[in-house]
This record gives sequence, C-alpha cells and structure tokens, in this order.
Amino acid sequence: MIRINKNESPIRALTNEEIAEIAVATRFQEYTDDAIDRLTEAYAAFHGEDPALIAFANGSDEWIQKCTILLGDGPILMLEPDFVMYEEYAAQFQREIIKVPCRADYSFDYDQVYAVIEKEKPAYFIVSQPNNPLGGLHPAAFIQKTADLLAESGGYLILDEAYMDFVDNPPARPVGDHVILLRTLSKIYGLAGLRIGIASSTAKTMQLLNSIAHPYPLNTLSLSIAAFLLEHPERLRAFMADQRRLSAKLKKIFNEGVGDILSVLPSETNFVFTYGELAPALGQWIIDHGYQPRTYEKSGIPCIETAVRYSIATDEQLDALAEIIREWREQL
Repeated sequence: MIRINKNESPIRALTNEEIAEIAVATRFQEYTDDAIDRLTEAYAAFHGEDPALIAFANGSDEWIQKCTILLGDGPILMLEPDFVMYEEYAAQFQREIIKVPCRADYSFDYDQVYAVIEKEKPAYFIVSQPNNPLGGLHPAAFIQKTADLLAESGGYLILDEAYMDFVDNPPARPVGDHVILLRTLSKIYGLAGLRIGIASSTAKTMQLLNSIAHPYPLNTLSLSIAAFLLEHPERLRAFMADQRRLSAKLKKIFNEGVGDILSVLPSETNFVFTYGELAPALGQWIIDHGYQPRTYEKSGIPCIETAVRYSIATDEQLDALAEIIREWREQL
C-alpha cells in the first residue's frame, strides 16, 4: 500500500551518500551537547530567531505532553476536530477537557470559543494552525483575541504550527509569556522518522517547559542530520518548495476530478479533507487500488466518521492516483 494517511513527506531531503557521510562523522560515543547546540544555532539562523528561546524534544508530542503536565490546574480547551493527541495526552493525566465542535460545514463558531474562555478559564487552549485534519487556517484575529482573553484569565495559548510552512503568507502571531509555539521537522522538512519537535516562547515560559526536560532529549544522529539540512538553506528552501508544489498538485487532482460531486475543503497544508455522500465510496475505491488514505470511521468523532483525508505523494504516485479517481468517476 502507498500510504497517504500520515501527512509525511513522500521524498527524502538528503541523498543516501550524504546520510552515510553524516552517519560516519557522527560521534555516537559522546553525549549530544555539541550536536544539540549545532542544531539550535542552525534552526535559529534559518528562521531568524533567538536560539536562547528554542528547545527540542522527541517530536511535538513530547511538548504537548509537557504542557499537559505543567500548565495549570484548570480544564484544557480544544476544537473538535483537531489533532487527536491533544485529547490523548489530556486523558493520560486525567485533565478535564472542553471541546468546541465544528459546524456541519466544518467551520467554527469563534464566538463560542471566546465565551468558553471567559466562563471556564481554561489552563490552556491548544489549537493546530492550520487545522489538522481539516486543513484550513484560522483567522489571525481569532488567534489574537484568544491570546488576549487567555492573558486576562491566566491561561496559555498553544499554537501547533506543524503545517505552517505550507502557508504562502503566514499570519502574525500573538506574543507573550502565555503564548507557546510548537513546530516540527516531520512535515515539510521530510524528517518524520527522526522525531524532532520544537517549542519556543519567552525566556520565562521556556524555563518552565524545560523544568522537566531530559538532559539529552534527542539522539546524536537525528541532531546531525537535521543540522546538516538546516545548514544548507537554499537547498532546503528548494526542497520545501517542491513539497508545496506536490501539495498544489494534490489539491488540483481532487478539486478538478471530484470537486463538483463531493466536498473538498480548502487546504493550507500537505493534505486534502473530503466529505459528502460519495466520499467514503471514493476512499474505499482508492484503498482497493493500493493507496491508504486516512479514514475516521473508528475515530469516535461523529462529525468526521464518513470523511477521508489524503496526503501528498510523489509525482508518479499522484499521477496514478488521478487516473484511479478518473476511473472511479467513470463507473458511477
């Protein structure tokens, strides 16, 4: 099966020869102090940020878990649907969860979010921006207002920007001790298997998040590969641009192929979310022809149980997928 269900990169950022060279040069016998300093400097330079306000962990998941442990005693606020691990980690620590569900068309009532913040005073509101699994970008005004309300109530805003690098014009972010930004090298950087998650905030908040940090949160080879990639910025930007191109191609395939007979949500990510009466049938046809999209019939979230999400693939795989969709439509 060709998996298009995990929103990964379908292509490698580095050649086999480069990976081998990095592996040989990596000093496995030593602890990772120098390697993590190298990655911190490379990441900060690539993004034009202060290296003192950046920290790494074993994927964004570890940062979500740390936030669940450290941030307040009140309820946790999230949207539904959103990234499933927000609820998973909240449940691990028996934290109260408040969800604001989407409408039937998968839009959100932002006034309802404001009302919940003012009434319930959550410990934090965690939100993927753009949304996973829907793919859309929340308005900057909504993000800013939630940050302002949470500042007043003593809560935190956690922005999970796993897919922000796919956005053509990223919106401005709120700032402050109560704002935490989560990012990852798993998506547009093509390093999902290395499990590198990034958190950034103010010095005060990073000190809090790092208060339960492991002394060596990542292995030396992961650090070395990621640092090498970030130390070649022009090449990395070209790699990222190629993934954005594949994302645009995926969206075009679905919008032009079936957009008139089922719903395809606008996406600012590397995946498309489909729903409607015919969406499950198309999803099953695609599964039967060797591709594994993301389905939600066992998710426990009623609003997405009949939806299907598709991630990017290689050019050749996308071409074949387009033909599979065309054949499905012809037999309707």
